[in-house]
Amino acid sequence: MSDLYATSQSYAPGTLEDVDRALSELRRGWPVVLRDGAGTALLILAAEAASDERLRLLDRHGESPRRLVVTGPRAQALDLTKGAAEGPVRLPADSLSAGTISALADPTAIARPVTKTTPAIARATDLEVSAIELVKLARLLPAVLVVDASAGETPEEWGAKRGFLSVAAQEVAAYSTAAALSLTKVAEAAVPLSDAEDTRILAFRPADGGIEHLAIVIGQPDTSQPVLVRLHSECFTGDLLGSLRCDCGDQLRGAIQAIAAAGSGVLLYLAQEGRGIGLVNKLRAYTLQDRGADTHEANLQLGFDADERVYLPAAEMLRQLGVQQVRLLTNNPEKMEQLARWRIAVTERVPHSFPSNGHNEAYLATKVEKFGHLL
Repeated sequence: MSDLYATSQSYAPGTLEDVDRALSELRRGWPVVLRDGAGTALLILAAEAASDERLRLLDRHGESPRRLVVTGPRAQALDLTKGAAEGPVRLPADSLSAGTISALADPTAIARPVTKTTPAIARATDLEVSAIELVKLARLLPAVLVVDASAGETPEEWGAKRGFLSVAAQEVAAYSTAAALSLTKVAEAAVPLSDAEDTRILAFRPADGGIEHLAIVIGQPDTSQPVLVRLHSECFTGDLLGSLRCDCGDQLRGAIQAIAAAGSGVLLYLAQEGRGIGLVNKLRAYTLQDRGADTHEANLQLGFDADERVYLPAAEMLRQLGVQQVRLLTNNPEKMEQLARWRIAVTERVPHSFPSNGHNEAYLATKVEKFGHLL
């Protein structure tokens, strides 16, 4: 197995729950304490939650002036760096208003950041980088306000006295892998589909009670042979509403039809909306696309990587279904590479593409030109 398996399994069972609680706090706009193994700690707040009240809270409890940490792509989009930044950077934020902070974090904000001088930019510390990863896990914009915390006390004691949860950077780093490896089947039912009547849906949930992934099993796959498989990341707008901005709905329905026609197979419906940035941020990306950005550029302007998805959950679900070899319905080489990384053999790539619809030509072209899809 990959070393990442051993890494995630070396942490205590509370790892997932600790991070999950911190994510809930951040999503409701409350700060949390983030600590490392050396006793250093930060009080952090998602930048999109900035308000006058929250800024006063940080200033009251912080043991340093507040700083704003943004990703390299976001810093580049703001013209804060010359060329591409190697990673997250920080800038002074003690004199910035809540409105300016929101505008710096969110390129779709109505208010625009106004700076008369170029702020002093520095590379983020390891703990600040971990803070960015934590807000990403919360499906919030990847920008975070931080102040130093816990001088003279342990981070846990410091946070508890002030009513803040504490989470370790080590736990944040392990979270995604640990969550994937903790997936457990929690429900199964026969669900006849219009294009595949012999279908079962299995729900898999991580140990922290987080978002479920689904396995749509059509027919009776012979797991002693390569199984026809599709990895499909959820797309609320395309799958459910029939949006013409993408080809996701066509791919979903087309995969079900193709697997049914082949006699059997598995479609994994993965909770990775918007290439892993979440539905709210995907809508923000759409706004940027309407202003002229393509799919790739919009995600970078928001501060994310162009594609934030991971496929270890898919590999773990396939393993629990007894599937070790797959014929993969895909045009995305990254899916093949990641499954192979997690010891699922891809014996064949089965092309899976659909004509443009008059609205998604540029989207499909970007898939080819910038994401390397084989359309």
